[in-house]
Amino acid sequence: MFTRSGANILFGFAILCSILLLSLGPKLRFDYDFEQFFPDSDADLTFYREFSKTFGTDNDYLLLAFEKRDEEGLSDFLINLKTLQEDLESSAQVNTVLSVWDIQKPVIGLFGLRVIPALEVKEGAVNWNINPNDLKGTFSSKTGDSWLLLVKNRAGISKEEGDLLYQKIRGHIESSPLHLKAVAGKIQTQGDFVVLMQQEFGMFFALSLILMLGLLIAVFRTWWGVLIPVLVLGIGVLWAFALILGIGKSLALMSVMQPTIFLVVGLSALVHIFTHFQKKRKLGLAHEQAVRESFQELFVPVSLTVLTTALGFLSLYFTTIPALKDFGLTTGIGILAVFAAVLGFAPFLLYRLGKSTKTKYSFSSAEIGMAPFFIWIVGNRRWIPWAFLSLSVFGIWAGNQIPVNGFLLDNLPEDHPIQQDFIFFDEEFGGSNPIEIYLKTGLNSSSLVEYEVLQQIETVEHKLQELFPKAEFISPITLVKALNQAQNQGSERAFTFPSQGQFLRMKSYLGRFIDRSGKEVLTLDRKEGRIGGRIPDLGTLEMERKRAEFFSFLENEVDQDLLQVRWTGTSYLIDQGHQTVTLQMARGLGVAFLLVGLIAGVLFRSWRISFILLIPNVVPLLWMLGVMYLLGVEFKLTTAILFTVAFGIAVDDSIHFMTRLRLEMSKGKSLFYALKRTFLETGKALIWTTVILVAGFSLFLFSRFGVTYYSGLLIGTSLIFALVADQILLPIMLMPMKKVWEKKQEKKAYSGN
Repeated sequence: MFTRSGANILFGFAILCSILLLSLGPKLRFDYDFEQFFPDSDADLTFYREFSKTFGTDNDYLLLAFEKRDEEGLSDFLINLKTLQEDLESSAQVNTVLSVWDIQKPVIGLFGLRVIPALEVKEGAVNWNINPNDLKGTFSSKTGDSWLLLVKNRAGISKEEGDLLYQKIRGHIESSPLHLKAVAGKIQTQGDFVVLMQQEFGMFFALSLILMLGLLIAVFRTWWGVLIPVLVLGIGVLWAFALILGIGKSLALMSVMQPTIFLVVGLSALVHIFTHFQKKRKLGLAHEQAVRESFQELFVPVSLTVLTTALGFLSLYFTTIPALKDFGLTTGIGILAVFAAVLGFAPFLLYRLGKSTKTKYSFSSAEIGMAPFFIWIVGNRRWIPWAFLSLSVFGIWAGNQIPVNGFLLDNLPEDHPIQQDFIFFDEEFGGSNPIEIYLKTGLNSSSLVEYEVLQQIETVEHKLQELFPKAEFISPITLVKALNQAQNQGSERAFTFPSQGQFLRMKSYLGRFIDRSGKEVLTLDRKEGRIGGRIPDLGTLEMERKRAEFFSFLENEVDQDLLQVRWTGTSYLIDQGHQTVTLQMARGLGVAFLLVGLIAGVLFRSWRISFILLIPNVVPLLWMLGVMYLLGVEFKLTTAILFTVAFGIAVDDSIHFMTRLRLEMSKGKSLFYALKRTFLETGKALIWTTVILVAGFSLFLFSRFGVTYYSGLLIGTSLIFALVADQILLPIMLMPMKKVWEKKQEKKAYSGN
């Protein structure tokens, strides 16, 4: 297949593939959707979707805080706020806009129930029908110098529609005399995420190319050794993204890493092949023979290493988080596309451009240092496994100490404007994170507005207020308290849960008041309802503790026959995604272990060897747990999946080592001598490929996204650990296999005779 004529055929086929991919007209598309981090096919997700059909979604909103400056009069400011509110309500994708102007006070007088506005502006003066201090933390900031507009946009709008809507909203704001203090919400955050993604995508692509050029010059020091990989990998990356976009996938948050991943994985494959070619030329082989034998001898091990790397990513498809599934699928496909480009173009180009008789095999000096290192390993083979075991045990212990904790804006730097705006809303308006509690009648109740049921709801709301003291909630209790206040001449002190006698007096007004004001918290049949509010983003760990306390309270204090209560909402779903981190990691690693074990078992025809090969690749994962513990890195979806990816890449070293060992053993050499030759020859290539991979992943340390930063830190660290395990532990584990190998050799020789 890799003869000169075979290379021509592969090249022709690669050209046809390039034309086909270009004909698809792929267009670069970036997208970011919080809901892609919800657990898929999950009972809680199914329930929330049904809940949102009744009460609407809880994350399709935009919080706009406007600062009243000292030189502005309050009346002018509030009139400008109302004008802007009316302008925003005219936008096509906006459902409602709420502000202090929408607050109404119910009053029961001689002519029955009526509502009056919370404020009126007459002749430049603001007349309050309520105590304005009661608005602090809801529609007014706690300091009183900022006021809120809450824009509810149409549910389920696309990223492009959200961008257009946000641009229109910004246009209205810029034409208004109001001063925007802070903004937070889905359509704004997703847009800013995409802008940052585009910036980092371009930055990492450029840095990866610079790194690749530097490494190629350092390793090969020949013009063709630089030009061929640049051409091949450039085409390979274009193939990868053409395929990804061609199957209808957009570039998401973790896609900023893909250009670097594709380049370094492809480069490590080419380094193995080209260094093997250089060595053969140094040994005196003719150019065409050196090219042919290099590709023929390394096709299987390099293909397997690329395959296991791709499988490491593809195994993420078996998780339940759509964002991880898409990232795993597209990265795995991209890696295979890059390798296909290597096979299609590299042999053809090397036959024609790599004819220089000046070969600079740059690893000879390294071989001198490898031999004493091998002797040291053999001399210390008794205590080395104990050292590895001790560090691995520490990693297991450390892993049990690492908490699961994720935040909504985990991936953004702390100094990013979005983070600062969300912090502002958390501190001044009670929070930016929605909380949703579903209410339903029990077996012994027929309506949520029965007095006994309302007592239960009031108890639940009181518990929520205890758990989140800064939050403000709306619920059926809010309606009942407002009506109780109305029948007590609007007294602020009467905004409380009514006694049974007070409830009986207001009952004739309750139905009409609910029909007018209760759509957000009660269904028409009064059998379902909600408690809603906003709280700060406390993180998965703290929220899980509070939910556990809440669920315990429900079990012990709430009569389930009167009231059924369930926690739901988008924030809850994201937290649930983080909480399933152990399951996601186990699924990914389980699939990766199985696939790599099968490949090794078939390749070496020994399940014992397959098991031994897995051990040095589990060690780096355990040590990575230790690093996470020491650095204070917590478990979350975007860090847990790195274990699967790290395993898929790290196992490449073991496959190269074992493939070369099998080749040496097939020549009739003793196990010890074969191990030594494998260590000296393959060890140097493994060091260089590890340097390439670690250098590539180290670029991610420049990222402002948390997931990208930790990918670079943890995967790079695990690759160093994998090299140490494969160079030190694997040879020691293989030494006791001497009798097994000898029996295999005898059996092979006997069958050959």
